[in-house]
Amino acid sequence: MYREIDIDRENLTLMGVQFPSLAALESTANAIGSNMFEGFEPTKELVQLYVDWKMGSLSESDFLTALHAISGE
Repeated sequence: MYREIDIDRENLTLMGVQFPSLAALESTANAIGSNMFEGFEPTKELVQLYVDWKMGSLSESDFLTALHAISGE
């Protein structure tokens, strides 16, 4: 089922999460949109986790640990 996500190109936010550039925002929005067709349901928490990892604020190991905790598995 299609669900609209909040994208604010002027303020560079996706679901309220700040992005460093319009290119990063649009790239992420396109990837999320494509995965939503396969049933992925993004959350602000997941988007923030991804941005933190991409910006280098989070190691890959910490990213995977946090992702595991968020998904409840």
